[in-house]
Amino acid sequence: MTKPTGDEIWSLYQAGKQTIAELAGLFLISESSIKRRLRAIRQEWVQPVLSGSGFVHIDATYWGHNWGVMLAVDSASGFPLYMSLIKHETIADYRTAVNSIEKRGYIIRGIIIDGMPSLFKEFYNYNVQMCQFHLMQIARRYLTKKPKLIAARELKTLLSGLTDYREEEFRCLYANWEKKWKETIDRRTNVKNGRSFFTHKRLRTLVNSIHFYMPYLFTFQHNGCDGMPNTNNKIEGIFTDLKKNLNNHSGMSIENRKRFINGFFLALANTNSLKRRDPT
Repeated sequence: MTKPTGDEIWSLYQAGKQTIAELAGLFLISESSIKRRLRAIRQEWVQPVLSGSGFVHIDATYWGHNWGVMLAVDSASGFPLYMSLIKHETIADYRTAVNSIEKRGYIIRGIIIDGMPSLFKEFYNYNVQMCQFHLMQIARRYLTKKPKLIAARELKTLLSGLTDYREEEFRCLYANWEKKWKETIDRRTNVKNGRSFFTHKRLRTLVNSIHFYMPYLFTFQHNGCDGMPNTNNKIEGIFTDLKKNLNNHSGMSIENRKRFINGFFLALANTNSLKRRDPT
């Protein structure tokens, strides 16, 4: 059998999801030899040269509590515009990503994010779309799968169809729901020390979240935002693929894991070419 090249081993290891043991069996060499060959392969991410314009998905994902990945991708092509390994998700990380993308020649027509409240203030001068699917997830967390309150059940039903509404229709339906259940939302329970608390705290918290995100839920329907996605599903799909690939190689050291992640996004950049578009 011809001795495999490092690129062949790496391709099968990363994209082909072959384990070290499987590679050793395939090429009839020892596992230690496979490990040595993999360690010799350099995978270094460099922020790519950019051009054109478009809408940007941006988000972060983590492994444990100490490090993760900050990623921004072009909504049309899935091309990774920016990638960085981070310790904690901060506003500064998002600011750095956006500044880097623009400095490298890409015109950002809008940004799709998942709901960190301070980001909306940070990017006030951009068209910002709150991921509608993420708001639906927030609703499920506060209302549970089978809410007992009729008001909560009605709100859950309304939000479950969020992605199908025009902005005017949803605002009208939500305003009607809020007016109908105002007494329930505002109801307070008194305690012995003379203080009181909101009786349906989880429902009220969700209502406050909806009020906060409402101005950003339908940005994709505004003038100048044609083609803007209303969810961050594209970037979530990339994170899912990355984690599935990593799960095939349990027991990796942190350094090997970081090299694997760099290689994953280098391969993604090669696969998904950035479509050239004139600024709109």
